[in-house]
Amino acid sequence: MASEQVWFITGCSTGFGRELATEVLSKGYKAAVAARNTADIADIISAYPDTAFPVKLDVTKAEEIVSSVEAVQTKFGQIDVLVNNAGIGYFASLEESDEHEVRRMFEVNVFGLASLTQKVLPAMRARRSGHILNVASIGGLVAFPGISFYNATKFAVVGLSESLSKEVAPLGIKVTVIAPSGFRTDWAGRSANETHKGIEDYDTTAGANIRTIRGYSGKQPGDPVRAAKAIIAAVESPEPPLYLLLGANAMKGGRAKLEVLKKDFDAWEETTVGADFPPGE
Repeated sequence: MASEQVWFITGCSTGFGRELATEVLSKGYKAAVAARNTADIADIISAYPDTAFPVKLDVTKAEEIVSSVEAVQTKFGQIDVLVNNAGIGYFASLEESDEHEVRRMFEVNVFGLASLTQKVLPAMRARRSGHILNVASIGGLVAFPGISFYNATKFAVVGLSESLSKEVAPLGIKVTVIAPSGFRTDWAGRSANETHKGIEDYDTTAGANIRTIRGYSGKQPGDPVRAAKAIIAAVESPEPPLYLLLGANAMKGGRAKLEVLKKDFDAWEETTVGADFPPGE
């Protein structure tokens, strides 16, 4: 029954997290709804007072990770589905990037995600069941100018998730990477800081892409509500995907990346294979 399954969703103040929490609760599931400021999710909690549980959580604070997991397990008894959705962006070419901004982004997008997962896994292992969903990006599979370090965080999430899936599959735990393209969330708006260095040589590459991303904030083709329904469908599937791309542009970008890989692999196959010792040596 839906009411027996407990979701723990981070980053619920806006965007994907907010829509997913609302959709999950509307379907009758229980949900721990996490945000750095619980005032931002008060309306969700009041709409579902019996099944929604507010959680104050900054994923960069170890003590809040521990206390939040303990609180959710005390409230609901277990966590069946963990959605690592909290994340931020940063717009800059690699050379223009500020180290403080980059490290902060890694703390949220990678280390915070990993730390929360580590705290949730023991109970999932004990029950031999659970599903972990890590919200990456099509930018975790395809890189773009102007977001090199953001790409790096999301590539890290993809690699971590794929490895984790192989570690926990024999234990009955599933892992899914969510890879959206452009959706109407705050990611391209208030959720992303930007370089102030502005090196002219990067204006037609990194600079141009940053302006494009900022310019279509609020006009992206992706619908967060439809995305939420798609994520729930993946969790409800008896065979959920390891990779769930969301949005037509994500599919286009993913397929283009496959073609680039195939082209280089095929063109350099002889060189690649020739790097080994000859057979028998």
